[in-house]
Amino acid sequence: MVCRLVPFTLGTLSTLAVTVSALALSGAMGCSSTPPLPPKAVELNRDGAAALAVGDLSTAEARLSVALEYSPRFTEAWVNLGYVELRRGNLERAHKDFTKGRDLNPDLPAPHHALGVLADRRGIGREAEQHYKMALKVDPGFAPARVNLARRLFERGAYEDAREQFLKLTQVQPEVPGGYIGLAECLLRLQREPQAEEVIARARHRFGDTPELLMLVARQLLRREAFDEAEQVLAPLTEDVDKPRAGAAWAWISVARFARGDTDGARTAAREALLIDPSDPIASDIAKKVGSAK
Repeated sequence: MVCRLVPFTLGTLSTLAVTVSALALSGAMGCSSTPPLPPKAVELNRDGAAALAVGDLSTAEARLSVALEYSPRFTEAWVNLGYVELRRGNLERAHKDFTKGRDLNPDLPAPHHALGVLADRRGIGREAEQHYKMALKVDPGFAPARVNLARRLFERGAYEDAREQFLKLTQVQPEVPGGYIGLAECLLRLQREPQAEEVIARARHRFGDTPELLMLVARQLLRREAFDEAEQVLAPLTEDVDKPRAGAAWAWISVARFARGDTDGARTAAREALLIDPSDPIASDIAKKVGSAK
């Protein structure tokens, strides 16, 4: 079974938003399965998941519905059909489909994870965590649940618990930088900067200077009061195609400029950040200190 991950974000202070996956909570792409199942059902489920991935919900629904005619107990097809309804905003129908998949085979992680995604969508964080934990109880190597559980724990300030999950993610999914970045974020929040620096150094050695890692490097430089160097690292990121990251780069540039006494430059950088994200807390704080950023 191959599942794509549901991404997570730690907010403006984080560099995690695009490191783990290309999906949003409302846009999970589903899973494909392997025999023993009717080959045609497997094919239709795979093609339905592909249609779901590109947002063709009608085609996805049609293919998955036929897959279930071939095999009514096809757990992953029920889960994928639930993701179709989740994308449409039909939360009750999605819950019904996800629950059907779980009840058919509670020994697969995908339906437990899907119920967690749905609870996340509904804003029921603690329930979402329980579903993610159940998915990991079934399969500790199921990376999507590990990602989302770590994100949930970080968002509610349980940094030590989140650190543990991100550390495990570096082993479950060592080929992507998300686990390392999340681990470093947690260590920074826990004021364990030397350990965070070690993690960042290992990640840079393994993955190179990705935009996400450069954001962390810039923040390291800011903590060391190397404000000019930090801005040099951040400047190329302000043109990143990922708008949240570009906005975060502008926000941190505003911090660097304010710290070295460049009030006009800080105001300009804060304004650019707020044009991208009007709720950015860092840029908002700088804007208040230097005057209106509008």
